[in-house]
Amino acid sequence: MLRSLTIRDFVIVDRLELDFESGFTTLTGETGAGKSIMIDALSLALGARAEANVVRVGQTRAEIAAEFDLSSVKSARKWLAENELAAAGEGNDEDNADDANVCLFRRVLDVGGRSKSFINGNSVTLSQMRDLAGRLIDIHGQHEHQTLLRRDAQLALLDDFAQNDALLADVRERHGAWSQLANIRAAREANEAAIAREFEDLTWQIGEVEKFNFTVLRWEDTQADQRRLANAASLIAAAEAAVNGLSEADNDVLSRIDELSGDLGDAAETDPALSDSVALINSAAVELREAVTGLRHYLRKLDVDPGRLADLDREIADVQEIARKFRIEPARIPEFLAQKRDRLAALGGGQSLDALIEQERAALNAFMDVAKKLTRSRQAAAKKFASDVTRSLQQLAMAGGKFAVEFSAREPSANGLEGCEFQVSAHEGQPLGPLAKIASGGELSRISLAIQMMASAKGGVGTMIFDEVDAGIGGRVAEVVGRLLRALGQNHQVLAVTHLPQVAACAQHQFQVAKAAKEGVVTTSIVPLTDASRVDEIARMLGGITITVATKRAAAEMLENAARLESKD
Repeated sequence: MLRSLTIRDFVIVDRLELDFESGFTTLTGETGAGKSIMIDALSLALGARAEANVVRVGQTRAEIAAEFDLSSVKSARKWLAENELAAAGEGNDEDNADDANVCLFRRVLDVGGRSKSFINGNSVTLSQMRDLAGRLIDIHGQHEHQTLLRRDAQLALLDDFAQNDALLADVRERHGAWSQLANIRAAREANEAAIAREFEDLTWQIGEVEKFNFTVLRWEDTQADQRRLANAASLIAAAEAAVNGLSEADNDVLSRIDELSGDLGDAAETDPALSDSVALINSAAVELREAVTGLRHYLRKLDVDPGRLADLDREIADVQEIARKFRIEPARIPEFLAQKRDRLAALGGGQSLDALIEQERAALNAFMDVAKKLTRSRQAAAKKFASDVTRSLQQLAMAGGKFAVEFSAREPSANGLEGCEFQVSAHEGQPLGPLAKIASGGELSRISLAIQMMASAKGGVGTMIFDEVDAGIGGRVAEVVGRLLRALGQNHQVLAVTHLPQVAACAQHQFQVAKAAKEGVVTTSIVPLTDASRVDEIARMLGGITITVATKRAAAEMLENAARLESKD
């Protein structure tokens, strides 16, 4: 759930710090007070694209931060862990455990239009912000019913209701695999002769290179071995001369050092100040003896083998020849081979056309299997969805209204085998028809609200925000909407921007949005209301400019009725 929202220098907000509770919360205020500013700011904090001039006049940047509690959202915690963005929280300490379940979104926007985005203090992309936010919150705007008129949006909403994320991902992956093979097969059929020649050429090139079993490391070792063997005589002479001079010749170095060490050691017994020099000479003697041992080992290991040298010369010549043939440096042979193999794979891997057709058929069958599972899931969900929305329509002053989901077959695509269309009958006796053609403006608003609430109730997100989606309704219907939102708040955190007192009275928590001018600067404030101030605010919503005792009494009664609803729950 959303814990808190901090807004600084955004549009006409200088600074706001809001803490939120679970259940149903409303934001109310005078028309033009900026009730939707909080929603706009939250949307930006969660990765929405920013429009120009969102920074408050006179300031250089705006900053918005939203904190969420993830303790009941396993998918979000998993996403953070996979993306290495989880908040710190180690050990069994209770405070640390709480910290591990907190997620902080932060967005900074400057007057030049640039922005920086952060999750738990780590810089992220807007796409990452939106991906995570989609697991935490749904925001329904007041004009969202226009989106619902699009068939693609209707299908997406049905998939959300059915919780088809995993199935849909599988369908898209298998469709991609099938499409790739279909494209390869089509290209093969369209230009069979040219592709066959290219197959033959690629196969020959790959074979020519593969027979060398070439690696860069082996190439470097081969060159080093060849240089060593080619210069073996001079290397042996140099090593033998060093051994002879150090330890085997008359008056060799080590013998002379031993004599000097002995003489100086005797002197050091008289004057200990010479001890350090004696130690250094002895250390040098040890290292020189180790050098002699190493040189003798080198001489035993060095093999003057003309046959081996000839083999190495031939191997180097062969590699240089293949490099010249394909006009590349020897070190780039592995890269050349990989490119040719990739091209061969793109053309079907050298397989016959019949083999490609069989592969394509198998991929299509795999796609169809999972696509049919998606179809069955959609059809099952559509029945429950239609029933739930129809029941809500009855409550929203649309007696006799019905809702249905009609499917239509489509060419196989990444979205499956079908499209869908929402159909509605707004009144008893009216035939079902497309949502876009049957519903009037006011009816469309109510139908949209019913659809959104039913979809959200089934969805996995913990927080839902409704931004004046109750526009165009009033009276008894407004009270029903308030009760539905309150019921939705039993299992979800629900926030609603509303101008209807009937809806506001049903909330468990209420914020008042107000706009004021100080020294010619207009700012918006949002404050939580107490029980007493809620009576005043709802009375204002009921009575307008003049608030009478009767109006306040009616407001108090509305709140009392809502409280009795909670006690019944």
